[in-house]
Amino acid sequence: MNQPADSSGVRLPRRGFLMAAWGTATAFLLGEGGAALMRFLWPTSRTGTFGGLMHAGRVDEFAVGSVSHVRAGRFYLSRLPEGFLALWHRCTHLGCTVPWAPGEGQFHCPCHSSLFDVRGEVTGGPAPRPLDLFPVTIVDGELWVDTSRPIQRDGYDESQAARA
Repeated sequence: MNQPADSSGVRLPRRGFLMAAWGTATAFLLGEGGAALMRFLWPTSRTGTFGGLMHAGRVDEFAVGSVSHVRAGRFYLSRLPEGFLALWHRCTHLGCTVPWAPGEGQFHCPCHSSLFDVRGEVTGGPAPRPLDLFPVTIVDGELWVDTSRPIQRDGYDESQAARA
């Protein structure tokens, strides 16, 4: 029976070859698993993606009374006379995505018919509290929203709006 030879010309027994192959495969598996674990555990707060700092636009791009959906940030930017609110588009009842109905001037939850006004306050339905907010910062006329820190609230207060 012929046995495979390594580069030095020494014959390698079948058992040695199989143990080396299994050892190499195990090392690759552990390496890939370790890399996946590190990627999972590493902080994901990155600029420009949900869960990080999002650029929403310039202050002068938004008219008073407007509600604009920032799809990548998963929030609506509501421009009130008092300032800006970044309303998470997630219903506080069961977490459905809540679309804005511009013709009616309110948010309609498609799951259980919760209704929210332009400030995110509940105007009808089973939602237990207003839409959550994300902190808004205005730097040199640019709007920045931190989607890593949703703020739960019991009602609207003018201090929640970021002033331009």
